[in-house]
Amino acid sequence: MAARRSRRAALGLCATVVLLDVAFCRAFVEDLDESFKENRKDDIWLVDFYAPWCGHCKKLEPIWNEVGLEMKSIGSPVKVGKMDATSYSSIASEFGVRGYPTIKLALIRPLPSQQMFEHVQKRHRVFFVYIGGESPLKEKYIDAASELIVYTYFFSASEEVVPEYVTLKEMPAVLVFKDETYFVYDEYEDGDLSSWINRERFQNYLTMDGFLLYELGDTGKLVTIAVIDEKNTSVEHTRLKSIIQEVARDYRDHFHRDFQFGHMDGNDYINTLLMDELTVPTVVVLNTSNQQYFLLDRQIKNAEDMVQFINNILDGTVEAQGGDSILQRLKRIVFDAKSTIVSIFKSSPLMGCFLFGLPLGVISIMCYGIYTADTDGGYIEERYEVSKSEVESQEQREESKDQQEVSSGGPLVPTVQEPKDILEKKKD
Repeated sequence: MAARRSRRAALGLCATVVLLDVAFCRAFVEDLDESFKENRKDDIWLVDFYAPWCGHCKKLEPIWNEVGLEMKSIGSPVKVGKMDATSYSSIASEFGVRGYPTIKLALIRPLPSQQMFEHVQKRHRVFFVYIGGESPLKEKYIDAASELIVYTYFFSASEEVVPEYVTLKEMPAVLVFKDETYFVYDEYEDGDLSSWINRERFQNYLTMDGFLLYELGDTGKLVTIAVIDEKNTSVEHTRLKSIIQEVARDYRDHFHRDFQFGHMDGNDYINTLLMDELTVPTVVVLNTSNQQYFLLDRQIKNAEDMVQFINNILDGTVEAQGGDSILQRLKRIVFDAKSTIVSIFKSSPLMGCFLFGLPLGVISIMCYGIYTADTDGGYIEERYEVSKSEVESQEQREESKDQQEVSSGGPLVPTVQEPKDILEKKKD
């Protein structure tokens, strides 16, 4: 009886633990209702649309609870929820639910009013808006949002919500709002929608660093950078920065498809990138897709001079330097090796001597051993040749001696010593 009671107590404890675990996981999956229409505007939602009678939905439930727990534990901004699609069929149809279970990621947040639109403008420096109803363009927009959601913000709105200063030639349309203006996606001029969004997700003028230049490499744009010393308040440093800002602001309609503008503090990173020593202040135009660059071939006095220089780059009259040829790659390998060695010796001379002195010492010992082994081999071979010559000379002397005996009439057959017993008999 006592064993049965302990077994029952153990089973009861296990059941309690399982129920608590299920309840704990469910706490991170929200049951959604009609209020989801408003709540989804401020957050990104991963939603499971299910039906109460669906067997597959019941099998998915414990897995979905674990998804909610995992999203919470890693600190993801994505919220996990589930909705009875049979009870809220209008919302389910809005998300295109046709079967159960269906999982949707609510990437695109609707902007229901102008006040909400203005709130988003104040909150985000760059964001994209789809305007219109259901269309193939919207499907492309959703695909682009699923790919680039970690980089920028995606919204949808009706034409009435858009500010009055926005003029649209046709509907539907995709717009990017940035730099206190907007640009409209044109499929014929801008190509693929995802590529256009990836190019336009940056502000027109930026403070550059190495990581940002790496990201801009995927845009295919030329990056115009004023390389300055921000601690230096001289006229030349501030003038170049102001000229680049003026070009980015006043000529953005002309250059925003092909150019990105900004400034960089110091020339250390640029020198490493170009494998050259640039004087500060200066202006350099980078093509991050093929590692080419353009340096100033004239004095820049104002924005018009800078615009002329950029136009000359576009028409090919300014010579491009660098690139990704085999020669440039070999030069890069040598430059990186040299930079690494120099940096090691600058930071820690003793460590540099150990890292490079030890291998050189081992190599020197190996070379010495190989050299001495070759010398010993030559000496043995030389001794062998000497011994061979001595044997040959000895044979020659014996032959000459035999010839002399023959010529003097001496016995040809050598004398044989008689046995000892015969010698004793002769004595007797």
